[in-house]
Amino acid sequence: MALFSSSVRLWLLPNTVLLVVMTIWGALRYPHLPGRIPKHIAGGGVDAWTDKSVGSAFLLVFVYVGVTVLMVGSAELTLRQTPRDELANADVTPFAAAQATSSLMNRPGSRASARRLARALLLLNTCIGISLLTGCGVLWRAAPDPNLPAWLVPAMILPFLAGTAVTITAAVKDRKR
Repeated sequence: MALFSSSVRLWLLPNTVLLVVMTIWGALRYPHLPGRIPKHIAGGGVDAWTDKSVGSAFLLVFVYVGVTVLMVGSAELTLRQTPRDELANADVTPFAAAQATSSLMNRPGSRASARRLARALLLLNTCIGISLLTGCGVLWRAAPDPNLPAWLVPAMILPFLAGTAVTITAAVKDRKR
C-alpha cells in the first residue's frame, strides 16, 4: 500500500516545493541576519524583537511543516473514509446500519467529493505556505527595521482567506449533495 494516494501525491507537490524554497532561502539568509530579528508583526510594523537563533529564525518554516503534516494527514484520511453513498448501498446488519448512520455526518458524500475535499485541504495548505513565505521575507531582512510596507499584511492574509474560501465551498457543495 502506498504511503499517499495519487490524489494527495500530486497536490502535495506545490507544498513540498514551498517548503524546500523556504528552507533553502532561510539557510542562505541565516548567516546574514542581524542579532535581533522580528518576533511579532502587527498592523503598524514589527512590535517585538527576539535574539537570532535557529528556532526563532526558522519558526515559520517549522509551523509550515506542522501544518503540512496536519493537512496531508487530513486529506489522506478524507480519501480513505468510506463515502456516505457507498455506505447507504451496503447490505448491513441493523446494528452496523445504526452505527454507520450515526457516523455519516462527517463523511464525504462520494469518492469524487472526497477527492474534491482533499484537494481543497491541500490547496489551503499551499495558500498558508504562501502566506508564511511572505512572513519569512519580513523575518529574514538584513536590517532590523520596524517599518513594514502597507501591502504586507494583506499579502499575508489574502492567500489564507482564498484557500479557506475554496475549502469551505468544497465542504458546502458536499453537504448539498
